[in-house]
Amino acid sequence: MPRPRGIALAILAVALLDAAPLAAQHYQCRLPRSINLPQVQADGPPRVLPITGYTLALSWSPEFCKPRKRRPAHARQCGGRAGFFGLVVHGLWPESGRSWPQWCPASRDPLPREAAANMCLTPSAALLARQWAKHGACMTKRPATYFKVTRILWQGLRIPDLDRVSREKGLTAGTIRTRFIDANPDWPREAVGVHLNARGWLEELRLCYDRGFMPTACDRRQYGARDGAEAKIWRGL
Repeated sequence: MPRPRGIALAILAVALLDAAPLAAQHYQCRLPRSINLPQVQADGPPRVLPITGYTLALSWSPEFCKPRKRRPAHARQCGGRAGFFGLVVHGLWPESGRSWPQWCPASRDPLPREAAANMCLTPSAALLARQWAKHGACMTKRPATYFKVTRILWQGLRIPDLDRVSREKGLTAGTIRTRFIDANPDWPREAVGVHLNARGWLEELRLCYDRGFMPTACDRRQYGARDGAEAKIWRGL
């Protein structure tokens, strides 16, 4: 499958987003000197499809960590010793119309230092390895490029203070969407996905991009909760 030209344009495209200094979402996090990347097993069939856009999925770490604080597998993200995390990068996913590419053949596995550069964005070596294997290999030949593009997109965002948003009365998915747009005025409302769990707690923001890495409307799957849905945000501290 030919690699999309959008990857080569990512640095230029994101630089045009009028980015500001990033609000801290990984409090006191320090990059580790080294990490161990596990082997990843595919959980589905490979799908080599043309790429029509991308989704940057940002998980709300306090909600993720609520049942996992004492689990060794999640010690870096949830144990507190590496810092406390707010929004973290779940992954950068290629899209293809109503489906998505996955588990494409990879020229090689990431080097530990390539993945370690993203450990304050995605504080899990296992998740970084999986995101490359399942999604990144469908986007580019080089793992370093995938991780670098993810950092560039993250650094092009202004992150709203979701701790403060959580205290707003009558909180809804629409409130969360609005607060993100307040911080990022160039983003259209339809490009900001808000995902709540079955009990109404915020799990994830999903930000939708076109092939040139500019904001574009999400499909129904990525858009998530409608504006009127009642929402809650777990602060975790």
